[in-house]
Amino acid sequence: MVFKTLDDIGDVHGKRVLVRSDLNVPMEGGVVGDASRLRATVPTIAELADGGAIVLILSHFGRPKGVDASLSLRPVAVALADVLGRPVGFVTDCVGPIAEAAVAAMHPGDIAVLENLRFHLGEEANDPDFVASLAKLGELYVDDSFSTAHRAHASTEGLAHVLPAFAGREMGAELNALDKALGHPVHPVAAVVGGSKVSSKLDVLLHLVTKVNHLMIGGAMANTFLAARGINVGKSLCEHDMAATALDVLARAEAANCTVHLPYDVVVATEFKAGAANRTVNVHEIPADAMVLDLGPAAVEMLGDVLKTCKTLVWNGPLGAFEIEPFDRATVALARIAAALTAEGLVSVAGGGDTVAALNHAGVADGFTFVSNAGGAFLEWMEGKALPGIVALGGDA
Repeated sequence: MVFKTLDDIGDVHGKRVLVRSDLNVPMEGGVVGDASRLRATVPTIAELADGGAIVLILSHFGRPKGVDASLSLRPVAVALADVLGRPVGFVTDCVGPIAEAAVAAMHPGDIAVLENLRFHLGEEANDPDFVASLAKLGELYVDDSFSTAHRAHASTEGLAHVLPAFAGREMGAELNALDKALGHPVHPVAAVVGGSKVSSKLDVLLHLVTKVNHLMIGGAMANTFLAARGINVGKSLCEHDMAATALDVLARAEAANCTVHLPYDVVVATEFKAGAANRTVNVHEIPADAMVLDLGPAAVEMLGDVLKTCKTLVWNGPLGAFEIEPFDRATVALARIAAALTAEGLVSVAGGGDTVAALNHAGVADGFTFVSNAGGAFLEWMEGKALPGIVALGGDA
């Protein structure tokens, strides 16, 4: 991928820089529940401010349809200041006279969060007039929000066409990691894909079988593939109407010389609750009154052995119902194997909300080469789709 970064931006002292960040963090009672996205913004914001730029942070928050005081970015700006360890101002609008006056009063090195972009309908519509109003506030544009790059909105795509555009440090790290994972990976490449529905990740599966050497399927999706092969999965979550599609994925994988790995032992229970009585069975012995809630230890050992032969790993989705013990064991075990192999040179890239939560639960998120906080953008990248925000920067993701 070819795109300009902060290394290409030159002297920023006194220049107004619009930074598209993702401050759409979980909030409860005015308190940030997970500050990982805020921490991800620190390198770019700090570098620009230290260089004397006037840093103007743009972000959406929630899904308002017009002004909604409950979705103001004001409390997020306070939380960002704590994470940055330096003052962060707040501007009560992101365009117009109020924003223009506030920006005019700022000095080199100052940082401010502008109010929720989605208070204006022009943001999601990528309205040229709204783009022009945003651009009026700045001289340079830095996109540091891969998680919104799949949206062709004013702040994620439009601005890149009217101001000199650069990728921020987090965006650059993400794009480089993704390029190493699927763009120009070192083979053999393995992909772990979990989750509940084949239908929601069909495009991902169809793309991956053309890109990877080993496709490891877990979660309830595995049940659909097993059922398609004539295996009785009992009362397990399963998309029986996707059987033909699952068989098509397997056929395409075979044609592309991609080995699909399905479990041959699983953990079953008759209740879906923490601590439920469970046992490990061969997939051909799943009781009619039970449901599959995790992969078995033999399946995990086999997947671990395959990973030991690989140079690159892409991971999206848990292997079982990891939120409920003891059905987190397979995800935790394979994640720890992957982290150990990463320490020995495996390039491991993971992403998606459940995936990040699962890796944090396993205590190995820091042990992967790169863990993306992006949800929809990461999924669309795995589907092989062009992301408008990246295309606008000059990249091809």
